Amino acid sequence: MKKVYTATNPVIAHLVKGILESENIPSIVQGEFLWGARGEIPITPETSPSVWVLDDADYDHAVEILSNFEAEGKNDGLEIMEWKCGKCGETNEGQFSECWQCGTSRPLS
Repeated sequence: MKKVYTATNPVIAHLVKGILESENIPSIVQGEFLWGARGEIPITPETSPSVWVLDDADYDHAVEILSNFEAEGKNDGLEIMEWKCGKCGETNEGQFSECWQCGTSRPLS
């Protein structure tokens, strides 16, 4: 198991987990329960929510996917751009990994 992403909050960690799982890369979120203790403990990369791939063989592919995710300007998790479904043409809000109209997965690039 290898860490592939450190998130700014649990919501972003689960978004990243969903992106990886949409590419058939099993992953888990760790450290999300420490988020409730913020203010009591320092928020550092070690205490922030993180995403881990379960199979080390998926690590390089996961890093590539997440690099594309960040390169699209989504790394802060606040301004995730809308995307247009390639199948039905519906415009979807950025936080969705599947088209709400037809269920087609969001393209990665």
